[in-house]
Amino acid sequence: MKGQGFSLQPFPTAGHLPRVTIAGTITRRSNTLHIRYALLGHLADLVIPAPAAVPARRYALWDETCFEFFLGAKGSPRYWEFNLSPAGDWNVYRFAAYRQGMDAETAFTLLPFSVQRESELLALGLELHLDAIVGADQALEAAVSAVIKQRDGGVTYWALTHRGPQADFHRRDTFIMTL
Repeated sequence: MKGQGFSLQPFPTAGHLPRVTIAGTITRRSNTLHIRYALLGHLADLVIPAPAAVPARRYALWDETCFEFFLGAKGSPRYWEFNLSPAGDWNVYRFAAYRQGMDAETAFTLLPFSVQRESELLALGLELHLDAIVGADQALEAAVSAVIKQRDGGVTYWALTHRGPQADFHRRDTFIMTL
């Protein structure tokens, strides 16, 4: 299966937007998901967490610069939120329905992903086996997003699409990619 490219858009805001773009690809082959993000631009204006000595499951990664994606079982209200910090820390949450029943997804005890840092590029790549949460024949709907924290204190919210009066990555009508 060919990868689907994406380009994230900032939530419309009166605040100052960073001089960056966020793009990438997402692919599902059999029951393995491949996702790659590329944050390009003037990264000196951003707060990017330093590499963790020992990357681990951490909570509230969205309080800092964080890359996220959401997977929902097609035809079901359940979904998962995946958080990837440039520090190497991670988390996965399971929801029974829109913002309901949030629990850490214990099917994943490790989420190793690569991080590449250059002066004007931050790239993250993940290969994830989904067998622990869905079968290979289960169609998935996906949303891709990011939270970008700026040195001036501003925070911007990036997604494939924004469908409400405020940034909300959990809205199922923003899970617009089919895997």
